[in-house]
Amino acid sequence: MTKGTDRMMRNLKQFADLQYKQFSARHGQQLIDILEFPIKLVLSPFTLAYDIAGSAPRGFGIPEFISKLSFSAIFVVATLGTYDIALDLGKKVLCQRNCRTCNGWQALRCTMCRGSGKVQYQVKNFSLKSGEKATAESVADAISDNRAELVHLPSTVDLHLPLPSKDCPTCDGSGVMGCPECKNKLQIRISADDIMEPPWTAYNILRKMHYPYEHIVHSMKDPSIAAFWLLTMPQIVGGFNYDDEVKQKIWWQYKESMRYDQLRDVVAKRIPGWEHLQEALISIDPVRAREDPVVVKNVPYYKARKALEAEVMKLDPPPRPQNWGELNLPLNASSWSEEDLKDPKKLYEMTVLLNAQREIADQVLDAQWQTKWRQEKLNETLKEKVQPYIQSIDNGVLSQPIIIQSPNQDQKGKTRKRRWWLF
Repeated sequence: MTKGTDRMMRNLKQFADLQYKQFSARHGQQLIDILEFPIKLVLSPFTLAYDIAGSAPRGFGIPEFISKLSFSAIFVVATLGTYDIALDLGKKVLCQRNCRTCNGWQALRCTMCRGSGKVQYQVKNFSLKSGEKATAESVADAISDNRAELVHLPSTVDLHLPLPSKDCPTCDGSGVMGCPECKNKLQIRISADDIMEPPWTAYNILRKMHYPYEHIVHSMKDPSIAAFWLLTMPQIVGGFNYDDEVKQKIWWQYKESMRYDQLRDVVAKRIPGWEHLQEALISIDPVRAREDPVVVKNVPYYKARKALEAEVMKLDPPPRPQNWGELNLPLNASSWSEEDLKDPKKLYEMTVLLNAQREIADQVLDAQWQTKWRQEKLNETLKEKVQPYIQSIDNGVLSQPIIIQSPNQDQKGKTRKRRWWLF
């Protein structure tokens, strides 16, 4: 057994030596050159400076001083130039990883909350203590004690129901989430593509740019201007000659896109019946209507608040207190010197300007006081109106949209009710 093992080891050693000699003969010098390249690159300023300076004429006295000065100058220039080239190439070879999702920012707007940092949620599978009802306080205690399961609703889902909200679990309330493509990946890319910038890079950037056409979009509400931008402008600039059928299709698309804007202008006027038009607005473009400030999500609350605001606006606010509010007035008595006050015209001018300034300041302060008083009165009235409703919610069982009853609980309740007694 030992002789066979020794013979096998001897054959393996001979085979390994043969393969090593063949590999060294074929690729040995190439590997040595590759490994010596970084060392040669680092030492190239010194070797290059010595090679160039060696060709400089040498002598005695002034020629020797000039020769040494030229040697040091060539050494410094060669060193700085080589290191600059090496660093520049290093920056282009070791570059940032290209990510088409985040464009290198490694962050995106949160897809769960759409950058708001808040999401609505519903309660599911909660467990209460013995003797407790499903009131707001008991459910909140169950959530804080991790005795409830929450279902977070993304911002794209709008149930048009008054649901509670909390910090977004995806972005921790910041509104910014990490890029999923860059997660757990090295952000450094080794590539020689950036050594020479291709000409199509600038073209791609130009093609992706979006120019500020807000004024054009606003003017598109006029059909005559829209006909110019959609039909006449492409014909003048690009030479596109549309036939009648294509023009009709373009115009139908324009009419379809303007339905939302025209209906939105009517809803913004709040004419009676606007809530029904708002439902049509949501049916036309639900995604745009979800983020449109004109669209009211809670219509009964909006109408009740507007009615309270109308009642408060009819009330006469009390007079403003004597020392309420301060304004930094530009003029005072010290704006005129004693010599100016000796002149009757200057004195009259100061009196008129100070009185006018005081009247304007009183009007501004009165307007601020009335606005502040009406806002506080509105908040007090709103609190009085809503307080009974809040108390009924605190003492009563939460409604169905906030709490989701699982089918298992319903089946358990049904099975408990169905009892068969065999006597």
